[in-house]
Amino acid sequence: MKATPFAFYKWKVAPGESRTFDYPLAQLATHNALTMPVQIRHGRSQGPCLLLTAAIHGDELNGVEIIRRVMRLPALKRLRGTILAVPIVNVHGFLQMSRYLPDRRDLNRSFPGSSSGSLAARYADSFIEHIVSRCTHGVDLHTGAFHRCNLPQIRADLGVPETKRLARAFAPPVILNSAIRDGSLREAAGDLGVPMLLYEAGEAFRFDETSIRTGVQGIVRVMRAIEMLPPLKREPRRQRRSLILQSSRWLRAPGSGVFRTLQPLGAHVHEGQVMGIIADPFGEREVPVTAADEGVIIGRNNLPIVNEGDALFHVAQATRKEVERAETLRAPGEAIDMADPDSVHEPPIV
Repeated sequence: MKATPFAFYKWKVAPGESRTFDYPLAQLATHNALTMPVQIRHGRSQGPCLLLTAAIHGDELNGVEIIRRVMRLPALKRLRGTILAVPIVNVHGFLQMSRYLPDRRDLNRSFPGSSSGSLAARYADSFIEHIVSRCTHGVDLHTGAFHRCNLPQIRADLGVPETKRLARAFAPPVILNSAIRDGSLREAAGDLGVPMLLYEAGEAFRFDETSIRTGVQGIVRVMRAIEMLPPLKREPRRQRRSLILQSSRWLRAPGSGVFRTLQPLGAHVHEGQVMGIIADPFGEREVPVTAADEGVIIGRNNLPIVNEGDALFHVAQATRKEVERAETLRAPGEAIDMADPDSVHEPPIV
């Protein structure tokens, strides 16, 4: 069925059109207007509306590049439905290279917000009213925190059938059954009936090519799953199997010192295995960091200087058999299907 114009805020986007808008956010103390960049790609045929968001935390940058690449895909010439892309949600934080808003609030704990509340609450309220409410599905793109790196992963409430279907379609190395955080965009979108995937990959302030490519191809797979894009002429014989995880916890430093890590992201570890060493500067006293459970490393601290109690390894419980069955975990860098004519083959970021 032929699409009708897509209404957004005070604008309209015609079928087959792509437009970029400066969505008004707030007034700065200088009385200059602060705006949020929004791009809408509206297909010629009716279909779902997919929301792509990044940099809700202003220091998480991989998603900005993921959205740029997605919006350049040749396949979008055959788009059914609409993509509503917001690569920089927390504009304040992005400009200040900060995770937070100027009021030191976490925007991703401020939804659904309030039109008469704090800066974060007003920001969130406007975003829900004019952007999230226009969409049928969403992918929210994140990274690990400062000096912490995450294995590419989808976090989702797998108790919701449509969310589980989309998580499996994304086919990341791992899928973590994750409780919804109070005040998160994922919670507010779910309350509106919008299934939202949360993609975590890489580290704050850094581009990571594997994380970016995994995110781009995962979004393409989701778009095919909800029929926004036509199926591949040569469909894979079966869906790539991700490692589905139900629980995880951080392993913390038993003492302070200089930390040498011995295990990479994605490694399977067994209970009691040495994962790293904390030593004094001369190495006269060394304390091993050992795994408390059998599982797979989905997050890791990258900073060699640690204090007692610092989070070092994020380990999700998994058996060796479960890890061996997960094709995506064995080859997380195999993110772009080179046989897919719709992929954008750009020089890798190094």
